[in-house]
Amino acid sequence: MATSTLGTNATTSLTSLVNSATMAPADLATIQNGIKDDVIITHPVWPGAYSYMDLLYVPNRGVLKVLPGDFVGVDTNGWPILVSAYSIATGGWTHT
Repeated sequence: MATSTLGTNATTSLTSLVNSATMAPADLATIQNGIKDDVIITHPVWPGAYSYMDLLYVPNRGVLKVLPGDFVGVDTNGWPILVSAYSIATGGWTHT
């Protein structure tokens, strides 16, 4: 499994990773290093924002449970986006 792109059918601009048991450490690190703190002016990386324990820590907001097949994306500003496997499967999203 490798990182890919994710976006609505109108655009594909997010770096993403599908949640699965075969996520490579380097791909998980790519997503983790892309998630930034939006409150601190220098926008540092939010350490451990996405983990093998299927948890997505949204900076300054809380924790989300990531289920198998869900996609976690990161926009160009470092903001995490969680898209359910159901939403991916039923259309409206494009991924590679």
